[in-house]
Amino acid sequence: MNRLARAASLPLSLACAIVQAQQPAVAPMPTIAAQAPIRNTSYIDAEGTAHVTRVVPVPKTISAEAQHRLSRPEPDQGPPQSLADRRKGTDAYTARARVEWSRLCPNQLVEDKMAGVPVRIVTPEGLSDANRDKVLLNLHGGGFNSDSGSYTESIPIAGYSKIKVVAVLYRLAPEHPFPAAVDDSVAVYKELLKTYKPSHIVIYGTSAGAILTAEVAARLKQMGLPLPAALGIFSGMGDFARLGDSMAIYSLRGFSGHLDPPDPEPPLQEYVAGIDPLDPVLSPIFSDLHGLPPTLFITSGRDLLLSGTVNLHRAYLHSGVAAQLVVFDALPHAFWYDSTLPEAIEANKIMAEFFVQQLRR
Repeated sequence: MNRLARAASLPLSLACAIVQAQQPAVAPMPTIAAQAPIRNTSYIDAEGTAHVTRVVPVPKTISAEAQHRLSRPEPDQGPPQSLADRRKGTDAYTARARVEWSRLCPNQLVEDKMAGVPVRIVTPEGLSDANRDKVLLNLHGGGFNSDSGSYTESIPIAGYSKIKVVAVLYRLAPEHPFPAAVDDSVAVYKELLKTYKPSHIVIYGTSAGAILTAEVAARLKQMGLPLPAALGIFSGMGDFARLGDSMAIYSLRGFSGHLDPPDPEPPLQEYVAGIDPLDPVLSPIFSDLHGLPPTLFITSGRDLLLSGTVNLHRAYLHSGVAAQLVVFDALPHAFWYDSTLPEAIEANKIMAEFFVQQLRR
């Protein structure tokens, strides 16, 4: 079998409590080549649950670098990662990513506080006088329990837009569940309103930060505060009550990595912390979306939040929001963090250009 092929057993039902209850106490060993499926299968049971296997070659529509990335072996089983290990690994990765992105997008980065909330302020090399009265507010990704994006989302966007970025280091779950991250982000936005016109501010984020961007927009509207010029929702969702198909199909790494059965409970329970999943700020798909600013949505074909992103995009469209959607083929969740991928450069430039255009209005 071609070494770039991938196979995955994909149970697509939300009703997986029985499956999970049958899981052994000790995590099973990772699948090895000799055990991997070599043909496609499909069985739909009486409840509509799909038990499928697909052998999926890497398409030639993506760059050689992306093809190589998708060929990296990742175990599909194993013990769960502790939160401490996740944070340690994420911090190490982002420190390296800061250096890599700064080579491409030279900048000055300072640590500060706004409204008592820690922030990172990225000023790009070549900031023009015309952009000194504009600012981009980044709400980073990281599953709400770590910071995977305050460097990887701010440095390239600052560099390609030539606009200052303020990245909010909001409080993290499980120590600080919803609405702590929303409150911190709103506090920084209100502080920026003292210096910048709302029409000169953009709010954006990836993954948890994309979810948070939609939540903050809903909260700002609820509070009657002036809305920013635009939003960027990059691989996010707006619905904690209903899981989409992609959550059952993909992991953070697409087809590779831990492919656990979907949980019937809402995702990110440490962040939700018992809040009604229909809450219109927690799940802004249930809020009044009319009048929100132009919004760019970006996701990818093997993104576990593909469904969440496109469903929220549709809700924005139905509410009359000028919402654009870009879907990259085959790539996994938040691939634009990786400075070695041509598609990551392309995605960041699309984001930056959208912000620049909206701030010219």
